[in-house]
Amino acid sequence: MKIALIGYGKMGKEIKTVALERKHEIVLEVDDHNKDIISLDDLRKADVAIEFTNPGGVVGNILKCFEANIPVVVGTTGWHTRFDELKEICLEKNQTMFYASNFSIGVNIFFRLNDFLSKIMNNYPEYDVFVQEIHHKHKVDSPSGTAITLANQIVKNMDRKDKWVNKESDNIRDLEIKSDRVDEVPGTHVINYYSLVDDLELTHVANSRKGFAVGAVSAAEWVLGKKGVFGMDDLLKF
Repeated sequence: MKIALIGYGKMGKEIKTVALERKHEIVLEVDDHNKDIISLDDLRKADVAIEFTNPGGVVGNILKCFEANIPVVVGTTGWHTRFDELKEICLEKNQTMFYASNFSIGVNIFFRLNDFLSKIMNNYPEYDVFVQEIHHKHKVDSPSGTAITLANQIVKNMDRKDKWVNKESDNIRDLEIKSDRVDEVPGTHVINYYSLVDDLELTHVANSRKGFAVGAVSAAEWVLGKKGVFGMDDLLKF
């Protein structure tokens, strides 16, 4: 499989390592130095693109892949407000987009646990809940895409929560997401249910970026030959 890496930072380099281990070929590496001179012909040399850049550039990169008629696997977060728009364009143009807020298999299991637990906790109003996420200080978006996915699951399942907020709130119907940025950590996410008598905590800690890279390359392998919009549930068949 020939891969175009759109975004060649720490994640891009980790993805390259995993892809080469799995006997794939990197035919294009796009970073800040060459992003403005990459042509559609350059992209068409690849069977699939893997996009890990930034919220400001991701939409343009996705559209460029559509134009080049190659599937794109998107790991950039912070653009969820435009997801429905890009989904519609993808389907109208008969293109292929695979998006996940987190490509780690462990995190996607964590999503399932969070969904299940929040449905249970809806029946116990004596517990309040918050989401905490900790990432490296260079992460641009806050809260993380993973934290937003977790928070949206809780809001959907719990009658006593109306929306999530990324700040302290005096409104008990707000679900607080607490975002911390510290040094070079791959990422930690915590769901904490607390009451006067006890706390119940669900935690995922990433030990390295390799888990994200393996998931992204697996998604690229899986999506070849398919048309439409997909995510980790499609890949993992939960």
